[in-house]
Amino acid sequence: MLWVKSFHIVFIASWFAGLFYLPRIFVNLAMVAPGSVAERDRLLLMARKLMRFTTLLAVPAVALGLWLWAGYGIGWGPGNAWMHAKLALVLLALGYHHACSVMLRKLTAGTSQRSHVWFRWFNEVPVLLLLAIVVLVVVKPF
Repeated sequence: MLWVKSFHIVFIASWFAGLFYLPRIFVNLAMVAPGSVAERDRLLLMARKLMRFTTLLAVPAVALGLWLWAGYGIGWGPGNAWMHAKLALVLLALGYHHACSVMLRKLTAGTSQRSHVWFRWFNEVPVLLLLAIVVLVVVKPF
């Protein structure tokens, strides 16, 4: 079980690293001056590659988490309401990941109406999600 848990932690950390950086690229894309085609294309290439890599990291992160939850019974039984809250936050993280994918498609198509300030605030969401998830797992407050 410790191997599964170790790999789960590594994949979660890697997945969230991508979720931390991808919206930062969106900030830079929203700030590209009109006519800066080379800069825009370079940032879009970086964003597409990071999105693909981040998605590849999310799959084993979630699969290993499900293995720990279902296969080993972590978070089952009385006194484990923290796990329900954690699972809800994981679903929000997956929703955030999907939202990044949708935003990348809009940025690629040139149809995004979001400002760099909006993307800066959007960039803070995964930090708050990871903080809450780690606190739930370590402290198990309920």
